[in-house]
Formats: sequence, C-alpha cells, structure tokens
Amino acid sequence: MRVRHLERASALPAAVWNSFFPDAYPFTRHEFLDALETHGCASPETGWTPCHAVLEDESGTVAGIAPLYLKAHSYGEFVFDFSWAEASQSIGRPYYPKLLNAVPFTPATGPRLGARDAAARTALATALPEIARANRLSSMHALFLDGPDLDALGAAGCLERNDVQFHWRNRGYADFGGFVARLSSDKRKKLLRERRRVAEAGLRFEVRAGDEIDEAAWLRVYELYSNTYEERGQAPYLTLDFFLDYGQRAGTPVRLILAYDGERLAAVAITVQGGDTLYGRHWGADQRYHSLHFETCYYQGIEWCIREGLQCFDAGAQGEHKLARGFEPVRTRSAHWLADPRLHKAVAKSLLREREWVGQRGDALADHSPYRQDAPLEIAAEAPLAADESYG
Repeated sequence: MRVRHLERASALPAAVWNSFFPDAYPFTRHEFLDALETHGCASPETGWTPCHAVLEDESGTVAGIAPLYLKAHSYGEFVFDFSWAEASQSIGRPYYPKLLNAVPFTPATGPRLGARDAAARTALATALPEIARANRLSSMHALFLDGPDLDALGAAGCLERNDVQFHWRNRGYADFGGFVARLSSDKRKKLLRERRRVAEAGLRFEVRAGDEIDEAAWLRVYELYSNTYEERGQAPYLTLDFFLDYGQRAGTPVRLILAYDGERLAAVAITVQGGDTLYGRHWGADQRYHSLHFETCYYQGIEWCIREGLQCFDAGAQGEHKLARGFEPVRTRSAHWLADPRLHKAVAKSLLREREWVGQRGDALADHSPYRQDAPLEIAAEAPLAADESYG
C-alpha cells in the first residue's frame, strides 16, 4: 500500500470519501470538511494546511483516508500542547509546523482513520508518524479518538493522552420532568430556579434546522456567534460563508436553538445532530440574561434530545459546571508521536502522571453526582461515538 496526499478534500469524490466514515458522525464527512476548506476556515491562511492522507492498495483502489493538516500553531484543537512547544523550542527544535489528524475546531470523539478493514487501519496508523518523520516535522497528533483508532495508533508507537468532558445521557426519560426527577434535591431546585429566571425574563425558544431559516436570520445568528469571540478579542473560527453554505444546505445536520426576547433574536446555540447524538458547538448572545447560557446551551438541548429520542448530548469541551446540570464525566483520548527522542521520553513520563490524575479526577467527580443516590454516576471508559470552548 502507498499513501498520497490531497491539498483539498474536494480532490476526492464525496461518495468515495464518505464511504469510509459513518453517516452518524457528521464531522469527518466530506461535506463538513470541504465546507471548512472552501470558505476559509481551515486553510493555510488560518494555519490549517490540508494534506489529507489517502491510502491506496496495489491496484490504486482507495483503502483508507485520514483527515490531515499541517498546523502552524495549536489553536482550535482543544488538546493543549503549548508546554510541549516551549520545551521543543528550548532544545533548539522548532515545534511548528506539526502534523495533525483531527477535525478543525471540533473536540468531539469519533473516527479519525477511515479504513476499509483492520489491515488498512493499521497501515494508516503506521504511516502517520512516518509522514512526520519523512518531512522532518516535530510531531504527529491525532485528537479525540474512538477505540479502534486509538489502539492502532498506540501499536504504531504513539503516546496516549486523556482528558475529561461532560456528556448527558438519555435514560429513557419520557419528558424533561422525568430527567429532573432523577436529580438530587439541591440540584433539582437549582436547575428549576435557573429555568424560572429565564421564563420570568419573557424569553421564548424555538429549535430549527439550519435550512428552515432564511439568510437574514442566519446573518443575525452569525452576529451573535461572532459576539462571543469579539468579547474575548478573538476572530471567529468559522466564517459567515461557511454557515450560509453548510448551515443552509438541504438536509443539513445543523440545529439552531433560538432564544427570542419578543421578536428579537437574543441568543442562539448552534448544535449539530448526528445519529443518536446532539453536539453542542457554539453559542452567542447580545445581552446578559440571568441563566440564559444554561437554558440555551444545556436545558433546551436536553429537552430536544428527549423529544427526538436522542441518546447523548455532547455539549462541548471542558466545563465542570455541567456536572451540576445532569451531565456526566466522559474520558477523551488522543495519540501523540514526537520526533525528538528526548522530548518523546519526557512527554511519555508527563502523560503517565496526567492519566493517573485524570483517573483520580474522574473518581472525585463521581463522588459529586448530581443524581439521587439510587441513580449513581460513573465516569465512562471512553466517549460515545460521537465543542468549542465558547460553548462549554
């Protein structure tokens, strides 16, 4: 088998690309990645140079695909390696560019190595560090991995890194009240108080598919989304043209949770629905309303999952405050290979300690379950097959 590289996802027919990735996980689908590249979100100008790896067998048939980027920085990844970059610089080895197997701006666990069989997955996993080595790059990183991909990259010599996110799970609730009834008394009272404050402010909510609103409404959604970044002095990761294309196209998986103050759209949570999971991605508001973030980004999403029969709500990266609102800790995993043996060894020692800490953190979080004693909380061994820190 051999590997060739694509400068754009569009260089491969969508039907071929998508045959290697499940419908239930929208972020490695051709239409999502191509829209990011076409509309200037993931591009050399933003520090995301596509170099997707395509594995071909001796007949020239595609056997596997790995979304791959040459990264000029570590922003938009949500697995933080800035200290590694500093250590690399201190020993005289530039850390950037580095090789990244990930979905831009998307910390949601899912497939990263699209392979037709186990042999192709092994070949892809083995190839990624070799690509970095052959091109004299400092490192290769594969982020938010599902189990098979993590195993393959571990066998190829990569180091495992863990962290914790918080996901909501549907335990067959008939309605939102059934979910609330499972919470402990203090958490239940707090949640209902937060919802009451939003209701008393006169806000109302709608959930709409992205192709159900017109361009004028999308312009307002983008204004609210951008405001979240502008408040922190940052440029938005995603462009208006991206949303007007991917968000508006027929059958889009984008679901918008819209909060209205009278007739004015006051806040929005931008989510993506795939399979049995709702993914919280971004949010924005033009004013500060008490508890509006919790209502828009969490409670409305939970209600939507219950109504639609979805089993998981992945509400984004980080955020221990989600625990008190019914979300449960889930371990995330990534894989890393560093070219310099000294740095690789030092990072391996550091990650061993970090994994132990993540395990201890999981135990501590489980001790603070928001659920009644007859509904115990346990940290998941790995994330469901499946957002941005501005959402979390």
